[in-house]
Amino acid sequence: MAEENALENIQIDGSNLWKEENFTDLQTGSIRKLTPIKIDGSEDEAREASWSATTNIMTPGGALPISGEIDASNLEEAVAKFPEAINLAIQKLQEDMIKMQQEQANKIITPDELRGGKSDIII
Repeated sequence: MAEENALENIQIDGSNLWKEENFTDLQTGSIRKLTPIKIDGSEDEAREASWSATTNIMTPGGALPISGEIDASNLEEAVAKFPEAINLAIQKLQEDMIKMQQEQANKIITPDELRGGKSDIII
C-alpha cells in the first residue's frame, strides 16, 4: 500500500487568515503587523492584530536575528515599545543559553560517547 504524500493534502486554514505588513527605519530593525482577515479579505474585527519586533545583533559568529512580541494596539505604540520587546527577547535568549550550558555541564559523558558513539565491535 503506497503512503499518501503529505504535500498532496496541504491546505490553508481559511478561518485563520492574516494580512502581513512590515514597517522599518532601514537602520535598527523592523516591526511586523499581522492583521486578522476573513476569507473574503475583509478585516476580522473579532480578533486582534499581532505586532512583533525584529533586529540583528552582532556576535563573534556574525549577525544574530532577534525578535519578540510587542503588546500594542497601533503603530505608534509598537514603535514606542520596540526597545522593550527586543530587550525582553535578548533576556530570554540569555536565560535559554544559561540553561543549555547548565544542562551540558551536568551531562554525564560515557567512554563510548567520548569515542564518538557506541562501538559496533562484538567481542
